[in-house]
Amino acid sequence: MLRVLRQNGAQSRNEIAARVGLSRTTVSEITSDLLGRGAIRVVDTDAVERVGSGRPAERLALDPASGQYMGVDFGHRRVNVLVADAAHDIIASGTARYEESAQWPERLDAGLALIDRLSAETGVHYGALQAIAIGVPGWGDRSSADGVAEVFATRFHAGVIVDNNVRFAGLAEALHAQSDSVRDLIYLRLSDGVGGGLVVGGQLVKGSNGYAGELGHVTAVPGGARCRCGKSGCVETVASVPAILGRCRELGVPVDTLDDLKAAVEIAHPTVDQVLREAGTAVGRVLGTAAMTLNPDEIVLGGEIIQVAPALLRQVADTVTYELSWRIDAAPVIRPALLSDDGGARGAIAALFHESPLLAGYEANVTTDGGR
Repeated sequence: MLRVLRQNGAQSRNEIAARVGLSRTTVSEITSDLLGRGAIRVVDTDAVERVGSGRPAERLALDPASGQYMGVDFGHRRVNVLVADAAHDIIASGTARYEESAQWPERLDAGLALIDRLSAETGVHYGALQAIAIGVPGWGDRSSADGVAEVFATRFHAGVIVDNNVRFAGLAEALHAQSDSVRDLIYLRLSDGVGGGLVVGGQLVKGSNGYAGELGHVTAVPGGARCRCGKSGCVETVASVPAILGRCRELGVPVDTLDDLKAAVEIAHPTVDQVLREAGTAVGRVLGTAAMTLNPDEIVLGGEIIQVAPALLRQVADTVTYELSWRIDAAPVIRPALLSDDGGARGAIAALFHESPLLAGYEANVTTDGGR
């Protein structure tokens, strides 16, 4: 019963009974004991969504003070941290930035300093920290992932899992959509880098070596710019935020930040529109190929630039539609992400709660027991 509440958040007694397969009477007896011991508490009722007459049913949750769960997302140029309590409520959140050239020691220092700052600002002292999930970009160096896990496990004496940060973001997006009809989904995040995640047959997948959904390093422009991965013309060299800003500058438009890009979009700058359409076409071709392979229900594009430059999303959608024009009924819904840039950290926490069938059979690449 405690596991059900940990995985799913607040539940009524009837919902608990259905999940654990016990009678309503037995559940009432057990929950009365747990309430008396302070392990759980009444958080609200179902009065708002209740239909018909009858007394609103109480919804129960773990005592928030009984546990904390931390999600950390290390991007190429920033780290996001979220801390949730046992009732699934976010009790601390923040972001810290570093240079793209920063190595792991500097990135870790930035992340740990942010965690300390959040403690000072919110009064959350991590004394009830149960587990930590950490998202990192790509999987270039397994030893780096092991090192990140070890640092956090030693510092906080908690269990740690490490996985691809964009895959965590895709998990959060799929969970947030809350649609049982979406069983196949492609998630692509355009940010400081470009990465993706796949939901296939209703389950988040990582592939045999953890590279499933790594669409940022598919060649989009043969012979194009050099990519950090060592290849040329990858999606990341065309559609990442630095690539789009850099291309605008090459063509004479002085944009250095997303705010600059937003201002140029708002006045319909023709050169900026051209750059966005070129990037959208390249992304759309790659996603069109992926869509022919997977035949997804939805393609979701994340990253701040999608909100700043809607023309990019439109061009992606138009290109995917064209690529699949031979079978119009195969065209998926193409939409912007519903979550902000903290989706990776939210997905990391969701993986800790293991709160969805999306995670059935899913294992993180790195685990450690934190010395326990």
